[in-house]
Order: sequence, then structure tokens, then C-alpha cells
Amino acid sequence: MNVDAVSDIFRRVLENVEVNADSDFFVMGGDSLLATRVLSAVARDHGVELDFEDFLDAPTPSALAKKIANAA
Repeated sequence: MNVDAVSDIFRRVLENVEVNADSDFFVMGGDSLLATRVLSAVARDHGVELDFEDFLDAPTPSALAKKIANAA
């Protein structure tokens, strides 16, 4: 999963077209419930299971894409 795909998920979940590769999910208005939607989309679309701690460690599309690549 590349950074553009993760950015698209962030945009969809946050309903914010201004998300870019370095946008912090929580600064952009995300919360723990919305984060679970991101993690579910990643698992559903790409078969990679991450937990909330992974998300907290990597709250930007670029960082999360790296976590996904390492877990795949």
C-alpha cells in the first residue's frame, strides 16, 4: 500500500480533501474512533492488520504506509 492510498483513506474518513502525505491524523481532526475506521479500511483493502498502537506511532499517511509495508 503506497502513501497515496493511505492518504485517500485519511481523506475519506476525515472528510477532508486537504490531507497530504505528512498530515497528522489527529491534528486534522481525527480521534480514536475514526482511527479504527482507517485501520479497518487498511485491513479490508490490503489484508494488513495493524493495532491502535501502530497508528499512534505512525499518524501520518507516509509513516503509516511504511508500517503497512513492514507488516505485509
